[in-house]
Amino acid sequence: MDALAAYSWFGQLSLVVSVVAVCWTMVWQNLEHIRLQQFFARNFNRRARRLAAIVDPFLSVTFEEYEGGRIKSSDAFKEVRSYLTTASTRGVRHLRAESGGERDGGGGDRLLLSMAKGEEVPDAFRGATVWWSADAVPPLRDAVPWSRASRTERRFYRLEFHESHRDLVLEEYIPYVRKQGRAIMVQNRQRRLYTNISREGYDDGWYEDVWTHVPFDHPKTFDKLAMDPEKKKEIIADLDMFRNGKEYHDRVGKPWKRGYLLYGPPGTGKSTMVAAMANYLKYDVYDFELTSVKTNTELRKLLIETKSKSIMVFEDIDCSLDLTGKRKTKEEEDDKDDDDKDADPRRGGKKDAKSKVTLSGLLNFIDGLWSACGEERLIVFTTNHVDKLDPALIRTGRMDKKIEMSYCDFESFRFLARMHLDEDVEGHELFAAARALLEEVNMVPVDVGEHLTRKSVDDDAGTCLARLVKALEKAKEEAAKPEAAQAAEEDGAKGIVVQAKADGN
Repeated sequence: MDALAAYSWFGQLSLVVSVVAVCWTMVWQNLEHIRLQQFFARNFNRRARRLAAIVDPFLSVTFEEYEGGRIKSSDAFKEVRSYLTTASTRGVRHLRAESGGERDGGGGDRLLLSMAKGEEVPDAFRGATVWWSADAVPPLRDAVPWSRASRTERRFYRLEFHESHRDLVLEEYIPYVRKQGRAIMVQNRQRRLYTNISREGYDDGWYEDVWTHVPFDHPKTFDKLAMDPEKKKEIIADLDMFRNGKEYHDRVGKPWKRGYLLYGPPGTGKSTMVAAMANYLKYDVYDFELTSVKTNTELRKLLIETKSKSIMVFEDIDCSLDLTGKRKTKEEEDDKDDDDKDADPRRGGKKDAKSKVTLSGLLNFIDGLWSACGEERLIVFTTNHVDKLDPALIRTGRMDKKIEMSYCDFESFRFLARMHLDEDVEGHELFAAARALLEEVNMVPVDVGEHLTRKSVDDDAGTCLARLVKALEKAKEEAAKPEAAQAAEEDGAKGIVVQAKADGN
């Protein structure tokens, strides 16, 4: 009986252990779902932060140089940097110097000073004291050795303040700093002429130097532009309407941009028209070199890094890319695929890095979703052959204003004569002769201006007008030659060449 009782007791114990084991397994599985370790860690960290807040009751806000996954430079960073050019010049031992702006006549010897890396400066706002510091994160160690990230510091500003001033700093002080920073940027702004550089090597997302620039100080203005006065007045009125059109564009839901197409023969002043527009509006100029842009993605990256209040110029658009809209044949696509196989993996492209920017990519750039990245910008296309452009590229809505830059007419000639000869020459007998010839002969304004330019100290209005009349008469004679005579001359010249080759043999 004792053995039977012991066996029964052992069986009951085994059953209890089995039940306990099953229950524990179920409980443990649920605890794993709860992530018990993380649960305790979170609660510990919360209490640790509360304890740290008692010991160190200061908060911080960091303004990094890049935002959006390092794809765009931060406007807030630039505004803080500009604000600190005035707030940090006192009480700081190490300063960083940058060239001055336009308010002293284009920069001059004036310097804009801000605190250097590792410095700290206090600032007061409505009874609260805050501290600004400048620092930078070293280049990424795990970045590709030849990439820009492997050699570029990531700069940032840090703002520290007492927790009791949290609402004041976040809701009032930071907006105040940004507003003041924007005002200082406008005050010290030096207009620039940008061009996109060809970036060889691995593209890792650091786009600080996708544009290179020089100061924009082109002297051409509308007052110095040879053009029909009524046409000039029309263009200026259109620019004024655009510049004051923010409310209108917001109301109708359109990006604040406008497209201009300048077309006409070489030498008619298309580039100088762009300079006059930039000087009138006080905008920066971005000169796009499409042949050095490899892909549509790279084109979008360039767009992201352009600023508002700027003119984006695509000169000789018909020569920059194949924008006729024609589709490639199957054989051409196969050849392209074969070329793509012959690539350098480090550089991520072909040995012969031909541009792959397409018509659809350019259309999306100027009129698609990406066109709204920024505001108050003009997009200007220039071309010598408007008939070669795809109609989709120059339709209304993309190119809103089409301006024909034509040959020199009487108004342009009179303007050029007054400007180059610096006197009233309309009563000169050669002035009338030149005017009559210009009605018969096509000559671009740049050539007319060149003939009217004084070549020596002995030149006067008479010699300059005589030079122009002579050039016009020669052009008239060339134009008057019958086509048959010109063809005969060409055939005769070919015969002489053939005979010379025969004699040589």
